[in-house]
Parts: sequence; structure tokens; C-alpha cells
Amino acid sequence: MHDRGKSDDPVVPAKLPNNAQGGAAEVVEGSGSAEGNAASETRSGPSAGLSALSDLDRVRRVARKDKDARFTALLHHVDVDRLRAAYWAIRPKAAPGVDGVTWTEYGQDLEANLRDLHARVHGGSYRARPSRRVFIPKADGRLRPLGIAALEDKILQRAVVEVLNAIYEADFLGFSYGFRPGRSPHDALDALAAGITRKKVNWVLDTDFREFFTSLDHRWLERFLEHRIADKRILRLIQKWMAAGVIEDGAWTESLEGVPQGASASPLLANVYLHYVFDLWAHRWRIRHARGDVVIVRFADDAVVGFEYRQDAERFWADLRERLAKFSLELNADKTRLIRFGRFAAQQRKERGLGKPETFQFLGFTHICGRTKAGRFKLTRITDKKRIRTKLSKVKAELIRRRHLPIPDQGRWLASVLRGHCNYYAVPDNSKAIDAFRFRIIGHWLAALRRRSQRTRLTWKRMYRLAERWLPRVHILHPWPNDRFDARTRGRSPVR
Repeated sequence: MHDRGKSDDPVVPAKLPNNAQGGAAEVVEGSGSAEGNAASETRSGPSAGLSALSDLDRVRRVARKDKDARFTALLHHVDVDRLRAAYWAIRPKAAPGVDGVTWTEYGQDLEANLRDLHARVHGGSYRARPSRRVFIPKADGRLRPLGIAALEDKILQRAVVEVLNAIYEADFLGFSYGFRPGRSPHDALDALAAGITRKKVNWVLDTDFREFFTSLDHRWLERFLEHRIADKRILRLIQKWMAAGVIEDGAWTESLEGVPQGASASPLLANVYLHYVFDLWAHRWRIRHARGDVVIVRFADDAVVGFEYRQDAERFWADLRERLAKFSLELNADKTRLIRFGRFAAQQRKERGLGKPETFQFLGFTHICGRTKAGRFKLTRITDKKRIRTKLSKVKAELIRRRHLPIPDQGRWLASVLRGHCNYYAVPDNSKAIDAFRFRIIGHWLAALRRRSQRTRLTWKRMYRLAERWLPRVHILHPWPNDRFDARTRGRSPVR
């Protein structure tokens, strides 16, 4: 399977050009690397990466130049300096793994610990510890399993991912946005908005992979990795992480499939898996089979595909189900749906005696077919109501717990919550939703303060004075998506 230029049948052999002839270029793809980050020197410090990384520049150049190159010597890039930078990139308050070692405890003798870890990794005596499984509630009421790795495993995984990113950032397609250097959820949202408003999108397929992170086939993942990685030591490290298993309620369970969601290496491994299973296949499909425009945006295991013609959408949906079945994946039937969406959706539904166009959710926003004051189509995005309810319920519970703290302490904490919410959701056309979120926070704060005493005299008038004192006013922070998309892709986008 690793002969030069060849691959097994189910695996797309090489990355197809994003700017192929015949109008195949994707509106949401840049023809260069991701934001230039993959090819640039990474900054030092706790926020991102390493300083002296010129050794990885050579890896990046080879990866970009030769899409069939396999890298035989990579582990030597995982040195003490890279491990140290990985340690500083970990959140100090992150939950400890099964060994109970915290970030602060490990850092008390940091250099000795890192040298010991480096020696064990390069000497072959390193052993991966099982992940500690915890569950967090999802917006739909279900529980999401998370795997919390031991601190040393987090450090090593971050360092290895930094090395592998130098290779895979040259391979990943432009419409893949999830957990990649220099790419954020808002970049994916901007790309989707640009695609819907500038291409002939009349139908949207909102896809969701069922239990994606827990369903990855280890054998297929190893084969995908071997397309680029020939360093057996790196491959063994990844195999150790996948086979380490999980510990839940003190009992160890073997991991026969999937990767622990929450581990540092899992996002990259998931992107590699979907790169071969979905991205390359979808890009090739639209070139070979699509009759009209096709727009693709994927963030981790959430993908939205826009189509000009319904026949293309239905055929893509059927072919995708067949494709995923070969790799032990399937679509979530309850969340995957095809809807009429775009500039003509309202008119077409009205002609059929139907109501307003359907909406879809992507990355925390509900996407709506709106209209400008002049009556032209406009993509409107508002905060997903499920996200708001979930967040407000958490704020309410935390306020009850903090209700006896001094007012300034509560106010500072609520201000940080509000600022964090606005930093993500304060997009154009969403001012009503963020105003409502602030108002609901004030109401929960009032209810919590009134529970301090049965003789409370706290009124709404005084509550508003407290809110004005401690809670910042909300306003739109993000630019229009088309403007930011143009600025981000200037000179590298087929749109311009």
C-alpha cells in the first residue's frame, strides 16, 4: 500500500489540487497553507509553541513539495526544549490524570522530570498511562465521555503533535478547520457564510457523525498514518496511546476502537482519519460527479455541505453513507438532514404553501435565511437556544454556590462570564441574543442575592445599579463574515 503514488482502493491516494481546472476550487479554501502558520516559526511562551524550530521548517518544505514522501526520522525532533514548551502550553489548572500529578507538582523539579521523560521516550521504556474517564453533559441532555490523560502523556502528546503538524498541515484541505494551528471556529463560520452567499447554494446537508471519537477504527488509522509516517518509534507511541485504555470507577477497560476525546493527540488523529475518509473523497466527488456548485466546511466531526441542485445533494448523501460504512463510521440519522436553504428558499417554500425556510445549527449558531431592508437575501446567525439554556443553567447553579461571597467578587466573576460569551457570540445580527443573555444573567444574580436572607429588600432598581457597576455593556465585536473572510484569504482565494 505504500508504493510511491499508489494506495489501497478505499483510500484516496493523494491530495487533489484545491484549484483544479473546471471550477473545482472551493470558495472556502485558500491555495496556500493555513494562515501561513504551518510554515512560520512558532512563538515561544505558554500561548503557543516553540522558539528555535528551524529543524521543522525542513520537514514542512519536504511535506509541501512531495505529497508522497514518507518521513523515516521524526522522534529526534521531540527534544527537551520541545517537551518544556509543551509543558508550559498546558493549562496550570487542568484536571490531573490517573496518576494524580498536577501541573504545579510536576513543575517543582521540571528540568529533571523532562530529562527523565525524554530518556524514557528515546530509550523505548516509556509507557502510556490509561486515561481517566469523566462525563460532561451535552446540550441535548446526553453525556459526553472525556478522557483525561496523565500529565506526562499530555506533555509528550503535545510535543509529538507539534512535529506531526509540520507534515499534515501541508496535506489537509482548505475546508478543514477543526483544531488546526491558526484556524478557529469563526474562520469556519466565515467560510460557510461566504460560500452560502457567494455561491449558488440552494440546499444544505447538515451532517453529524455518530459517536465519531469513540468509533475510529485503529487499524485504518494506523494505515492512514503510515501514508506519511515511516518512523516506527512515532507510530509505536501513537499505538501506546490508543491501547492504553481508560479507567472508570477504578476499573480499567481496554480501548479496541476510538481515541479518548480530550487527549492532546486526539484532535490531530481525528483530523487525519477524516482527511482520508471524508475530505479527499468529498473533494474528488464534487469534481467528478457534481453538476453545480458544492460548498464544503468541516470542523472536527461537524460538516456542512451546500449544493446548487437537490439531485447532487441526495446523491452525495447516499454515497457518503456508503463511504463511511467502509471505515466503521455512520451518520447520526436524527441530526443529519437535507434542507432547502439559500437566497431562493423563502420564495420557493412560499410557492409550495410552506412556512419559513428551515434553519440549521453549526458551531453554536443557528443559521437563518434572512432579508436585508432592501429585501435581498442575507444569512443571519443567532446563538443556538440550546447553548444559551445550558450556559444559563450553569451560571444559575454557580451563582447559588457563590451567593454569600462579597458583591464585588460575584460581579467580577459574572463580568468574566459575560465577556467570554460575547467574545464568541457577539457577531453581526446577534445583538438581541447577547442582550437577552445579559438580562437573564442579571435576573439569576438577583434571585441568588435574594436567597441570602428572608428579609431581603433588593429590588430590580437596585439590581440594575449593581449590573451597571459590574457587568459590561454588550456590543458586536466581530466584523461581517465576508469582510473577515476576504481579509484572511486575500491573494489566495478564488473568490477574489
